[in-house]
Amino acid sequence: MKPMRWFTASACALWCVLACAGSGGEEDAQRRGWHFYQDPPQEEPASPPAPPRSAPVPDGAAELAQFDRLQKELQRARAVAIMKPTEDNVRRYMNYEALVMGKASQFAEVTRRVAWAAPDLDPTTQGRPVTAVAAQVYDRVQAQGRSAALTRLGHDHVLLFFFRGDCPYCHAYGPTLKRFEATYGVRVVPVSLDGGGLPEFPSARTDNGIAARLGVRQVPSVFLAQPFSGLITPMGVGVLSVSELAERMVSVAGSEREAAYGGVRTEPLN
Repeated sequence: MKPMRWFTASACALWCVLACAGSGGEEDAQRRGWHFYQDPPQEEPASPPAPPRSAPVPDGAAELAQFDRLQKELQRARAVAIMKPTEDNVRRYMNYEALVMGKASQFAEVTRRVAWAAPDLDPTTQGRPVTAVAAQVYDRVQAQGRSAALTRLGHDHVLLFFFRGDCPYCHAYGPTLKRFEATYGVRVVPVSLDGGGLPEFPSARTDNGIAARLGVRQVPSVFLAQPFSGLITPMGVGVLSVSELAERMVSVAGSEREAAYGGVRTEPLN
C-alpha cells in the first residue's frame, strides 16, 4: 500500500503545481487587461553587407583619359576655327595648341634627361655621333672596318661592270672603278655590251648573254659576283662614288645576305 500512497501523493502534488501555474496565468492576464498583447521580440538588425571591392584602377588611366579629352578638345577647337575663323575661335584653338606644345616640350626635356642617365636609351650614342670630333673618329673606325671587309671579299668576289663604249657615263665611271680596284683589291671584270672599250679597261669581255640573264637594261651597271658559286648580286645602276660602292658591297656581303638582296644563281664564272 505504500507505493499506492506515494503515487497518490505525487499526483496530488503535481496537480497543485499545475493548478497554481494555471491560476497565476489567469490572474496575470487579468492584471494586464487589454495590455495582454505584447509586441513580438524584435530581431537584431543584420549588419549591412560589406561594399564590393572596386576594381583597381590601372596605372595611367587618369592620364589617358585626360589625353583623350585634350586631343578631342584640340581637334574640335581647330575644326571650329577653320570653319568659323573669328578671333575668339582662333584664339581658343591657339590656346589649346600652346598647351599641347608646352606638354610636348616638357616631355622632350624629360626624355633628354632620362637618356643622359641611361646611355642605352640615348639615340645619340647609336650610329653616327652628332659631334664633329666623335663623328671623325666614327668615320675613321668605319672606314677601317669597311676596308678589312672588302679585302676579305676580294679573295673570292669580283665586280662585274657592264658598260657600252659609246656611253659617256660609263667613261666617267671607269676611273672610279679602277681606283676602287686598286684601293680594296676587289678585281673588276668589265663586260662590254657593244664590243667597245674604255681607256681604264681596254681588254673588256664581250657580253655572252649574261647581261640579259641578269636583266641589265641600263649602263653603267655593277654586280657583285662570287665566281665559284655563281651567285651574282646587283650593286646599283649609274655612277657611284668609291664610298657608296664600298658601303653597298659590305652591306650585302655573305652568300645568305647576297641572296636576300636579289642575288641570282648562275653557272660558276670562269
